[in-house]
Amino acid sequence: MKDDDRIPTNLRTLLILEAVGAQSDPMSPADLGRVIGLPKQTVHRLCNTLLEEGFLVRDERKKGLRPGRRARLMASGVMHASSSHIVRNRVLRELSDLTGETVNYVVPEDRGMAYQDRVETDWPIRIQLPVGSTVPFFCTASGKVYLASLPKAQRRRLVSVMHFEKHTDTTITDPEVLLAELQETAKRGYSLDNGEFFDSMNAIAAPVYDGAGRYCASLAIHAPTQRMPITTAVQYKDQLFAASKKLTQTLFD
Repeated sequence: MKDDDRIPTNLRTLLILEAVGAQSDPMSPADLGRVIGLPKQTVHRLCNTLLEEGFLVRDERKKGLRPGRRARLMASGVMHASSSHIVRNRVLRELSDLTGETVNYVVPEDRGMAYQDRVETDWPIRIQLPVGSTVPFFCTASGKVYLASLPKAQRRRLVSVMHFEKHTDTTITDPEVLLAELQETAKRGYSLDNGEFFDSMNAIAAPVYDGAGRYCASLAIHAPTQRMPITTAVQYKDQLFAASKKLTQTLFD
């Protein structure tokens, strides 16, 4: 029996997407062939199709493949179609009730961090960032949590190709300063936005991990600076960590 015949045709692309999604580092077609058990020529052909259709993209060094926008949207859709999005929103609401502020569930996409779910504060003064909004990686708490979750070499490569736009007086635009902050973020387990995206907004964020301990999203609290100075934001870290752990336990265990 040929290698091609061992795996049904309609499963091959799904197995490729599953394999790419299971690894933190990009995978080459040769790597995929070894993992899945398909000939090199077959994997190259299937990967080219997935690239053309947007389910896979080449990484920054063009030495491997990673999930593309359509694969991430598909994964998000599967999650939303289940009862998990109800559980997720409940955890966000509990955290919002504890802190009295807006809580966000934010995921990385090619253009930046995308707001996937949120619970708004009851305060009349609030920062409007509706679900579906995309914000930069380098000057938001959610984005810095994502960057800090990356291996050091990958983190440095991504920062090296970023366009640093100065949004406020406190926006970090020096790559080395940002890398130092990301290192500190990785150590302490949470990140801060000290009015770096909006003059009038502070934020704190922590990572949410899947069942295998891999970063999958950022859980963030944001509020106007006059109501949540950075010292107050830091005081929310324990509630933030507890909510993140609850999300992992309820969504992925």
